[in-house]
Amino acid sequence: MTPPAPEPLAADAPWIVMKFGGTSVATLPRWQNIRELVAGRRTEGARVLVVVSALTGITDALKQLCAEVDAGKRSEATRTIAQRHYELLEHMQLALPDTLGTRLHDLAQLAADGPAATGELAWQAQVQAHGELMSSALGAAFLSHSGLATEWLDARDCLTAVALPNQNERTRLLSSMVDSRHDPRLAARLAGLGEVFITQGFIAREGASEKGAGRTVLLGRGGSDTSASYFGALLKAQRVEIWTDVAGMFTANPRQVPGARLLQKLDYEEAQEIASTGAKVLHPRCLSPLREPRVPLLIKDTNRPELDGTVIGPEVREHAPSVKAISARKNITLVSMESVGMWQQVGFLADVFAQFKQHGLSVDLIGSAETNVTVSLDPTENLLDSDAIAALATDLAKVCRVKVIAPCAAITLVGRGMRSLLHTLSGVLAEFGQLRVHLISQSSNNLNLTFVVDEEVVDTLLPHLHELLIAAGALRTDDSALFGPSWQALYGSGELPAPAAAWWHAGQRPRLLQLAAEATPRYVYHLPTVRQQARELKSLAAVDRLHYAVKANTHPAILRALAQEGFGFECVSPGELKAVLATVPDTAPLLFTPNFAPRDDYAWALTTRASVSLDALYPLEHWGELFRGREIVLRVDLGRGLGHHEKVRTGGAGSKFGLPVEQLDAFLRLADVHGVSVRGLHAHLGSGILDDAHWGEVYAQLASLAERIGSVAFIDIGGGLGVPSHPGEARLDIAALDRVLREVKAAYPHYQLWMEPGRYLVADAGVLLTRVTQQKGKSALRYLGVDTGMNSLIRPALYDAWHEIVNLTRLDEPATALYQVVGPICESGDVLGTDRRLPEAQEGDVMLIAQAGAYGKVMSSPYNLRDEAEEVVLDD
Repeated sequence: MTPPAPEPLAADAPWIVMKFGGTSVATLPRWQNIRELVAGRRTEGARVLVVVSALTGITDALKQLCAEVDAGKRSEATRTIAQRHYELLEHMQLALPDTLGTRLHDLAQLAADGPAATGELAWQAQVQAHGELMSSALGAAFLSHSGLATEWLDARDCLTAVALPNQNERTRLLSSMVDSRHDPRLAARLAGLGEVFITQGFIAREGASEKGAGRTVLLGRGGSDTSASYFGALLKAQRVEIWTDVAGMFTANPRQVPGARLLQKLDYEEAQEIASTGAKVLHPRCLSPLREPRVPLLIKDTNRPELDGTVIGPEVREHAPSVKAISARKNITLVSMESVGMWQQVGFLADVFAQFKQHGLSVDLIGSAETNVTVSLDPTENLLDSDAIAALATDLAKVCRVKVIAPCAAITLVGRGMRSLLHTLSGVLAEFGQLRVHLISQSSNNLNLTFVVDEEVVDTLLPHLHELLIAAGALRTDDSALFGPSWQALYGSGELPAPAAAWWHAGQRPRLLQLAAEATPRYVYHLPTVRQQARELKSLAAVDRLHYAVKANTHPAILRALAQEGFGFECVSPGELKAVLATVPDTAPLLFTPNFAPRDDYAWALTTRASVSLDALYPLEHWGELFRGREIVLRVDLGRGLGHHEKVRTGGAGSKFGLPVEQLDAFLRLADVHGVSVRGLHAHLGSGILDDAHWGEVYAQLASLAERIGSVAFIDIGGGLGVPSHPGEARLDIAALDRVLREVKAAYPHYQLWMEPGRYLVADAGVLLTRVTQQKGKSALRYLGVDTGMNSLIRPALYDAWHEIVNLTRLDEPATALYQVVGPICESGDVLGTDRRLPEAQEGDVMLIAQAGAYGKVMSSPYNLRDEAEEVVLDD
């Protein structure tokens, strides 16, 4: 049954402008999608203006036609172009509409006549305009034939190009701009003609000038997007929709970074920065017309209209500062100009930049010093070739020394409030410390930070930097109002597995709510998750012995569970040793790895079955008799530290751990004097490491040192296995880690391999339950108070650690509020989570803090004499 036709629209009905690109108009199924989409917008009670590009490949074919000198070949090209449209008409089962027939005839005539009558550039504009003229004529026929009455509209009757200063004939005709101020007369005129229209992107008509009026002009690269925005501004539309072959803008190029996240909401400036610094889905020129009338723009996928897409509009301030995207542009050329004479020299820069103007080259990035100015030339805005650069360099050499650096690439971080994010970017910035960075530019509008590096490093660097931004909390993928699913989830094989913490606590919600009703704050540990993590690590075939780093969580139930899984135990104090000895079987291996411990600690540990570790010269220099005849483990510092925060990096000169490698010979001499045998070599460089190659490097370095020593039987490569916390953060690939370790072990099969993971085993197994106490608003911030804080969980205050926080009471409600989650401790640092997107909370709601199984209760304190959190264990 045919649905009833919608009611006629009022004269002042809102407008929706919908733009469809070349791939979206190239086939019958795509046009059927367009028909359904347009009909849906009409049902909303809006007039619809459809803007279309030429069919895929037609614009290139028309450009090739323009390059042909021979009239016969031009005519042959027009026949090929016409055939493409005839084939689509046949699929649509349509006769040739008069509007399309006229356009095909006009194109054939233009091809036959050539540029002699109108001039080369004007002729090119007329020829290339036919791609959109033909596709829109075809589309009008199809939509009307499908029951959606559609008026064909010539965009040149609506869009008038404006003359700009310093505009030459080429830019006037082939890269023009349009006056897009709101025109009520246009809306009224169209409202009298119909309700659904189809028109062309990419083309406009020249206004009055000394050349006359009425010539066809083109809007340049990205012209169809720009046309849609011009129409949206002229009509003051309800919204402009850009329909393409992807769901929107992403946090990185998804073809390079499959884990790139959909950007659900951007303001005009952010979107323009992302578009202008590398994203191809939207041309930056198309956003400018929409700003003054504040018309929102949506990017949607024609084939997947159910996906949310990206909404671009006026600045929205209720979001936390965040890097929104990392983008890259290749083929960048740098021009470095140096002269001692430029310092305090009035007019020097004017003379330099005059040369760029003379050669028609626009400058993108600029870096300056007292004696040097370096600029970048972006190939998307310049016609760069070796002759153009050589000519520029020759003229610049008259006033300064010139160095051309190419090929380069510009890597740009984009986000509102970039300067406020610098403190979170230390790990990201460190990556550039290992590269040749030719230029750093921070935009004056505080929207981007750009690094120009050698082009060859970009393809491998970009995915790595994207992961680092998520791990650092600079790219706030936890904010569901801003960041959507990953490209992989939308178009690939599915989303990466969620962190294990999400698996168990979501399924235990009723039980957790009951535990919270009895008392809060409470730590709750899930033993099946501990066992699951343990068995995953036991799959490391290269590892001969696994020791649990007891300091992560000393609860007896966890110790017993890991003993049952065959783990040994690594302890850093007599207290930990005693707790383990009292809990686990006598067969469980023990390690004692203290740091700056007193003599008595070592003396007592030597009475137990634990292998004892030293990491300094002092114990042998001053207490040599204590270790006489003993076998010990030596912890060395390999000269570098890694980890998610400086306070968890346990290597390098800035760390108190480990014997410097340069002191190894001195240690071995002392060991010989006291009859001490070094049976094991140990290194642990930090925590929260997600790079599987790290442990292979440590293994190889320790094995090389062991070869020098001669008495070593085993190598302990430490722990620090990272646990992803931010949504979308890549998990450590255990299978890849095993491959790395097996490769090194193949070269050193005579050494046993030990590891000592801690947080990896227990972090996901624990949650902290707490209750909402009150709320407070201060300026633009909203504070959500809970009944515990840094006294129970100090990691956020100490390490800037990020823990997922959920409102367990309102788990299924939309997250619409942005909170600073704080505790009752009398310290400004008592913040458990900043800028968290959560449901609107009420006093008494149960909040769950995830990944609290490691370094939670063990680091808690009675500060402020607040009650300590109880511990509860779940074994099913």
